[in-house]
Amino acid sequence: MDRRRANLPNPLDQLHEAEHRHRSLDSRLIELGRRAYPTPSEQREMAELKKRKLQAKDEIARLRSMGS
Repeated sequence: MDRRRANLPNPLDQLHEAEHRHRSLDSRLIELGRRAYPTPSEQREMAELKKRKLQAKDEIARLRSMGS
């Protein structure tokens, strides 16, 4: 087997990782969203988590389209 190919991540593994990351980010956002008055640092964290969650969603869509 070609060494370069052996080092490439499996697209299915990448998909599962992206889905796991998306769920983890969503769980943290839900946790933070339960706070009536999030602190400024929590608000910044929520904004960053939303960006990362969207990136994971885009990655999931890209990986799913590759498999079709």
